[in-house]
Amino acid sequence: MPTIHIRMTGTRDSADTLLTILHGIDGIEHVEEIDDPTLDMRDDSSSSDLIDDNSAELFVIEVTARDLLHADAVRAVAEVEASMLGALVEFTDDF
Repeated sequence: MPTIHIRMTGTRDSADTLLTILHGIDGIEHVEEIDDPTLDMRDDSSSSDLIDDNSAELFVIEVTARDLLHADAVRAVAEVEASMLGALVEFTDDF
């Protein structure tokens, strides 16, 4: 079964919406938001008195599909939905 790794930049509400949509795709075996330990190392502009104008967060999502056809559907749906939500998605080989 193929596993799709998604990094999403957006709001908590956008991430929750995308997770719900991914759960609803036929042929999806598993959808899970993963805690990424590297996110704790993100630069913090407050220490340098810079204004942080990006209120978006990074979310890491893992999806297991039944087969490659359904994996392709996950990628297509994630891209379209993220665009509609004002978020960005990136597909990676691993986290």
